[in-house]
Amino acid sequence: MGIWFHYHLLCQGTKSLTVACSGIYFATRAFCNKLNHKIVHKDKNLSRVERDLIDVITLHNLLQLCVKSRSLLVGKSCHGLAIHFGLVTDTVTCNILINLYTKCGQNDCARRVFDAMSVRSIVSWNTMIAGYTHNREDVEALKLFSRMHREGTQMTKFTLSSTLCACAAKYAIIECKQLHTIAIKLALDSSSFVGTAVLDVYAKCNMIKDACSIFERMPEKTSVTWSSLFAGYVQNGLHEEALCLFRSAQRGGIQLTEFTVSSILSTCASLALIIEGTQVHAVIVKSGFHSNLFVATSLVDVYARCGQIERSYEVFADMEQKNVVLWNAMIASFSRHAHSWEAMILFEKMQQVGISPNEVTYLSVLSACSHTGLVEEGRHYFNLLTSDRTVEPNVLHYSCMVDVLGRSGETDEAWKLLEKMPFEPTASMWGSLLGSCRIHKNVRLARIAAEQLFHLEPENGGNHVLLSNVYAASGNWENVVMARKYLRCSGAKKEMGRSWIEAKGNVHVFVVGEREHPGITDVHNKLEEIYHEMRRISYRPNTQCDLHDVHTDQKEELLKDHSEKLAFAFGLISLPPNVPITIYKNLRICGDCHSFMKIVSCITERKIIVRDINRFHHFKDGSCSCGDFW
Repeated sequence: MGIWFHYHLLCQGTKSLTVACSGIYFATRAFCNKLNHKIVHKDKNLSRVERDLIDVITLHNLLQLCVKSRSLLVGKSCHGLAIHFGLVTDTVTCNILINLYTKCGQNDCARRVFDAMSVRSIVSWNTMIAGYTHNREDVEALKLFSRMHREGTQMTKFTLSSTLCACAAKYAIIECKQLHTIAIKLALDSSSFVGTAVLDVYAKCNMIKDACSIFERMPEKTSVTWSSLFAGYVQNGLHEEALCLFRSAQRGGIQLTEFTVSSILSTCASLALIIEGTQVHAVIVKSGFHSNLFVATSLVDVYARCGQIERSYEVFADMEQKNVVLWNAMIASFSRHAHSWEAMILFEKMQQVGISPNEVTYLSVLSACSHTGLVEEGRHYFNLLTSDRTVEPNVLHYSCMVDVLGRSGETDEAWKLLEKMPFEPTASMWGSLLGSCRIHKNVRLARIAAEQLFHLEPENGGNHVLLSNVYAASGNWENVVMARKYLRCSGAKKEMGRSWIEAKGNVHVFVVGEREHPGITDVHNKLEEIYHEMRRISYRPNTQCDLHDVHTDQKEELLKDHSEKLAFAFGLISLPPNVPITIYKNLRICGDCHSFMKIVSCITERKIIVRDINRFHHFKDGSCSCGDFW
């Protein structure tokens, strides 16, 4: 009776898989037909041992098919047949069942099979530990390894590598060091599996020197090993070292993976290296990774961060299959470049093709509204977000909406939103409100925002400077003096403004009043030529942007040597006439430098791209892509 029940269940379970997994279906039906034939005809020509052996092998093959196709329902039916045939004590059968359940995310079922085993092989332990790691139950993986160690079960390189992966996920550096010691004692540290896993943990735990030491000592390095070290360099902000490693891998003929090139693209994006990014793109096409979604998303980000928004969109448009991550990357790129309408059009298009926006999508489109002062559109998308049952608004969405309102002069409405939102206001929100108050001269709210920032970020001198600038913009010099005196007494640090530009394969950095750069004399001479041309059209520096209580002539001199102007002059000297001058700045571009870039883009007939801390500005023919709203 029991066998007929399992037979019926097995057949029923396979019917739903006919289309998706016809191989499983026909294999199952063949097995069931054989089983039915055996019950009816008794297979008189075979001995009982032979018949049982055939049944076990057939059942194992069927279970392996279930593992391969993640067919949980059919697998459970086979488990039922295994129980009927008395195979629950068979180690091989149990190992396959553990593998099936862990692959299908059913760790509880796998553990019940594991615990019921009378005899476990090393495969049993490895499969169960790997299952926990695969399903991100890292604590359980570590506990099971400890039990295995206590029971004195022999370990393999697969045991250690799986457990080390759990350490990497939990950033468990102490446990990793213990496992590393065990690997050395068992002479397994030379294994590429174990070495790569140890390297990965050390890199993720900011122990990059130890990771490099492991890498150098490994006799055999796989593509995964190289990828792990690439990722480690990027995670630890060692972008130049990552590029050197990439060049070394290329010279050594190392086979690249999509994860390797994505890590290198992240480096190019962080350093805004368009030449290196383009070279990596060529490698990607040659390696056949250009159709990989993961790689394409990284490429979109690289070109966007390097100011090449047109090429960014070309990569996006060339992808036949697009997931929500790729759509989000393109929308965010348009947002950073002040192409707000393009961002909103993509927002609509992605839904038309059946992809629902997530929290990142809403954040990007709200940011696009913020960059161009589209208040009504911002309110529209924020209302869409709050009414979307599939997405939970988070603190970043509220922060962005505060920015939308504040930048557009609706500082009181921004303040009200801060008061009623279901989160505690963050430093970012108060900073956004303070910046908006500086632009729109709302001294009352500026004081409130500044007091909150002094409490949340006591070491950030930029907040004191912002409040000082609010006072200066309104001509309240007495309070300016007090704010700057408090800054000096507090010990808070203000970040120095820096601008950098890539030319002839090198990155050149400038600070205000730069004197150390080897070509600074030529830079100042070129800058003086530019100012001479600008005076011919009656240009005067915007001295309101310098908030020092000094004479106008002194303010003009102070504005002359701003870092982005020095970088621009260097670009004129160093770059060919047909190449855009792309400048990167760690702070917000000031109003005078913004006016300067607009005018010189017309005088020199050059396209200028400035990426400041907030966004990209594209200057051409005397105008800026931001529409003077930033």
